[in-house]
Amino acid sequence: MRENIASLRLFRPSVLAIALLLLATYPEVGGAQSPRSSTPSDIYWRHFAFGFATSIVAHETAHILTSYAVGAHPHLGLDHGRPTIFSGIDSQREPHKQFLFSASGLTTQALIDELILDIPHTRGSALERGILAGGIGTTLFYITLGRNASVSDISFMARTSSLSKTQLSLIFGGVSAIHAIRIARDSSYANFFIRPMANGGSIGYRF
Repeated sequence: MRENIASLRLFRPSVLAIALLLLATYPEVGGAQSPRSSTPSDIYWRHFAFGFATSIVAHETAHILTSYAVGAHPHLGLDHGRPTIFSGIDSQREPHKQFLFSASGLTTQALIDELILDIPHTRGSALERGILAGGIGTTLFYITLGRNASVSDISFMARTSSLSKTQLSLIFGGVSAIHAIRIARDSSYANFFIRPMANGGSIGYRF
């Protein structure tokens, strides 16, 4: 039955990432303005947004590849008018496969962040910061606002395993918390959410 076929909805973080990427890459979209040269701040946020979007794309791609790996056939459709990736897995008959599908997105982002923090290299680029922010931000969303949604990753993992939503939130949230602590203790990531300006730095968000 249709209700037994698990799905993964593209929540607001995905839409936000795409919007940030478009706005950062095309600051003049929507108006006949004269071209202007990019400032260091523009370039920084463009790379940051691209990194953030890259992390979200990796999350969604992991879901799709996992579905194929377990012998299912994922497809994109609409659920109550909202874009949805359907896993093609009957979660009642094959809960283990559905668990793998649901866990793959957050797990992939956590793995990417772990590799960035572990592999020796020159750290601290805007692109790298965007990827890290995407991984931590997506996890934060799924263990808070998206935790109780009927088709969220956390909800489906709880339904298809012996773990509760709280336990799953602690597992994924704990990994992201460790990553955040490591970032805070690494001088290469100083001023993680501050953008460069001509005479110093300024907070990236204004109220």
